Amino acid sequence: MKNFIQPGNIVDLTAPAGGLASGQAYLFGSLFGVATTGAAEGQRLAVSLEGVFDLPKAAGDSLGEGEAVYWDGTAISATSEGNTLVGHAVAAAPAAATTVYVRVRN
Repeated sequence: MKNFIQPGNIVDLTAPAGGLASGQAYLFGSLFGVATTGAAEGQRLAVSLEGVFDLPKAAGDSLGEGEAVYWDGTAISATSEGNTLVGHAVAAAPAAATTVYVRVRN
């Protein structure tokens, strides 16, 4: 196919203000992904749009296995209001946990 570019599970996007480190999650418009490499602000970088990642969890939130999870701008949250649905928890995370395993899928 002449117009095929790539499978789409990893895409090249532009790093936001402040740049991104490898493994850092970010919401690019309505696309949520995890940087596979680091990049300075304005540089292109590969971003994974699907897979299971260990991501920072909002303090005090308790998440159950299979529960829908949301991005609050800095961490995964159980709160839907004002946040963006980004995937599902694939392991339970108690309130005291600082991270949670998330299956990301756009």
